[in-house]
Amino acid sequence: MIKALKFSHFLSTICFYFIFANTSSLAQTMQTQNSDNFWSHVRFGGGIGMSFGDGFFSGTLAPSAIYDFNEKFALGVALSGTYTSDDDYYTAGIFGGSIISVFNPIREIQLSAEFEELNVSRNFDNRLNLENENYWYPALHLGVGYSTPNVTFGMRYDVLYDDYKSIYANPWAPFVRLYF
Repeated sequence: MIKALKFSHFLSTICFYFIFANTSSLAQTMQTQNSDNFWSHVRFGGGIGMSFGDGFFSGTLAPSAIYDFNEKFALGVALSGTYTSDDDYYTAGIFGGSIISVFNPIREIQLSAEFEELNVSRNFDNRLNLENENYWYPALHLGVGYSTPNVTFGMRYDVLYDDYKSIYANPWAPFVRLYF
């Protein structure tokens, strides 16, 4: 367990470096561009999801925006909100945001690092004898994907994954990113 924690700490450090290493040079690049040109480098996107079944409902809305510094590197922010309800067990509200960094070493391959901070509020049915929960959950997703101009398909891994607190079923998750 200690080795796993040290390894995830190591990966977290590398990811933060990946996200913020070029901050000063990118800031200088932004200062040289005029303000009219700023919005031509911003792309908007996000995700929407819904699932439902016998007494179960889950809905997610996650708008995002990224700034393309050049053809290879972009940095952005996202907000997310999810509501989940299972008539027999619980309701949950999950709200938060993230910072995402994407790097395309070649046009078709996208590497990404995304730090996400979510507030999780779970309210269990009293018959279950479980305590309601309200906590903050951090996630650090490292990903790789196949990229087209507006869509990227890929897989990401949460290096901070916690079996007991994560809202995700496991640390591996496929993703689709849309930006226009």
